[in-house]
Amino acid sequence: MLEDADDVHGASPPRSPRDLFVAFTSLALQGFGGVLAVAQRELCERRRWLTKAQYLEMLSLAQVLPGPNVCNLSLMVGDRWFGWRGAFAALAGMMLAPLVLVLLLTVLYAEVATHPQVAGALRGMSAVAAGLVIGTALKLAKPLKASPLGLAWCGALGAATFVMIAILRWPLVAVLLGLGSFACLLAWRRLAAKEPG
Repeated sequence: MLEDADDVHGASPPRSPRDLFVAFTSLALQGFGGVLAVAQRELCERRRWLTKAQYLEMLSLAQVLPGPNVCNLSLMVGDRWFGWRGAFAALAGMMLAPLVLVLLLTVLYAEVATHPQVAGALRGMSAVAAGLVIGTALKLAKPLKASPLGLAWCGALGAATFVMIAILRWPLVAVLLGLGSFACLLAWRRLAAKEPG
């Protein structure tokens, strides 16, 4: 497990599945354009349920599993504290309010979609969402120093992933299988080399 000396002792558990439901509902309602950028701040800094290293590990797994990343993350966080009840509460919190809100906004959007101001506003929000994702990535770089790969390999793999996905437009599954397998093998070899004996 990745550990960061600054946040090893920072995690404290939620009190009940209800806490998970409320937290993930709040999280979902803050996450216009993407919740992952807000999730790190909410779960690690504000509520202190996870350390940054624990969040990074869960996020890494959530991103390679099928399904929406943030739903996978909510299931893992909920399960960590209260088993299947926590997983259900966290996922329900993540999905319920946004579902109702999106249905209402869909009806409204159908009425105003042809207005140029609406299209311009949505383009502006996409830039903000991209900024949030980049900011979160920079915040999560610190725990990568403790990774068996080291910061240089993590940066190189991140850059390679960006090039393959954003520039070369390779399929995500191929990149995950190729680079993900390579990263796992490299980490395994480095860990094996460090073992005494």
